[in-house]
Amino acid sequence: MSQEIVRELTFFTHSVLMGVAITFVYDWLRVLRRLYKHGKVLTSIEDLFFWFACGIGVFYMLYRENEGTLRWFAVLGAAIGMFFYKIVVRDAFVNIMSTCIHKIMWFVFRVIQIVLKPVKCLIYAGKTFVLFAGRKLKKCIIFIKKRLTVFIKTIRMVLCKR
Repeated sequence: MSQEIVRELTFFTHSVLMGVAITFVYDWLRVLRRLYKHGKVLTSIEDLFFWFACGIGVFYMLYRENEGTLRWFAVLGAAIGMFFYKIVVRDAFVNIMSTCIHKIMWFVFRVIQIVLKPVKCLIYAGKTFVLFAGRKLKKCIIFIKKRLTVFIKTIRMVLCKR
């Protein structure tokens, strides 16, 4: 084969791989959206940044491979790569990855709860002690205040008699 045909085939293959990569990255974005529910505004902002980054990536590939000239078979190659990825993978990747990550996160949070249970008990015991000590201190302050009031009244009576 001539060098030009090999170059064009390489360019077409890179276009197909770029389409697969774009769809793969977007599927990870879909996994993130399944794990954390987004509103329409946040989803739109994510999509805007994603497609802006994809545009930069495609432009870089076109610039590096084809001196920046847009070739329609490159667009067709990217579309074929996206279509091929969707046929082979479908939604199985998003379902499997979101389920696995969700289960891993559940397990990690459960382990954290088990590990922090003694700390929680200590905090509860400390809180109970502080409340108990606060009630006793309040009663002590009230008692001392009453005794001081009685003492001051006694001193006034003694001073008034003289």
